[in-house]
Amino acid sequence: MTLVAHLRELRNRIALALLFIAVATAFCFWWYDHGLGEFIRAPYCAVPVSDRALGTGGSSHDCRLLVTDVFGGALIRLKIAATAGVVVSAPLWLYQLGRFVAPGLKQNERRCGLIFVCASSALFALGAALAYYSLRTGLTLLLGFAGTNVVVALTAQDYLGFVLSALLAFGVSFELPLLAVALNLVGVLSHAALGKSRRWIYFLTIVFAAFVTPTQDPFTMLLMALPMCVLFEIAIQIAKVVDKRRARRAEAESFHHLSDDEASPLDARASTLEEPIDLA
Repeated sequence: MTLVAHLRELRNRIALALLFIAVATAFCFWWYDHGLGEFIRAPYCAVPVSDRALGTGGSSHDCRLLVTDVFGGALIRLKIAATAGVVVSAPLWLYQLGRFVAPGLKQNERRCGLIFVCASSALFALGAALAYYSLRTGLTLLLGFAGTNVVVALTAQDYLGFVLSALLAFGVSFELPLLAVALNLVGVLSHAALGKSRRWIYFLTIVFAAFVTPTQDPFTMLLMALPMCVLFEIAIQIAKVVDKRRARRAEAESFHHLSDDEASPLDARASTLEEPIDLA
């Protein structure tokens, strides 16, 4: 394909990806009043009534968030719909990206790319699920610091920003062990270096979790740090297997099995010389 053809295909792929995201966003915009809004507000609704302001109805089940400007409600709903639309349509626009990149990759590279995309998606989903589970405890702890004489009324903008930052922090953090595996596969990071630095990895993981978690409470910190330590240990074991296979392959392709005093075998078969090029 020519450069113009590649650019034309890239334009078509991007257009299809944006179309899928737009359709998913429209669906999530409708879904907001049919379960999505309740799902996002659920951690806030689980906070004890004494730590949050009641809505206009005065019921303990009323946990509506505040909007302080005219366009705030529409913008919040649109932001939630767009974020959820990107997540829901991820398989479709990732498929378009893969179709554009795949022709330039070898068969094993396509397979590795597919494995890494699936693994990274699963790890991000796992981190986001743990973040959503920890929001209730984190919000209860943070809002409880205000005391019994203060009632906290969260705005929709503040709450949504807090939830998105928690989901993003957990999801991206769980990708770090996969990055270590990728560096090992390309030969940048060896199993020996990972194994030697195991204690420092665990220590820095705990410190990283203490700074990255939005709530910064011990429960949320451990909920992030402990799975990350397990994932890093899995990454170390994968690096061990990869390095062993790489060493066996290098030994089979070289003369490591020969002693220092033994001559290496040479291919003594006759070979033909190329005909000289006539420059005249």
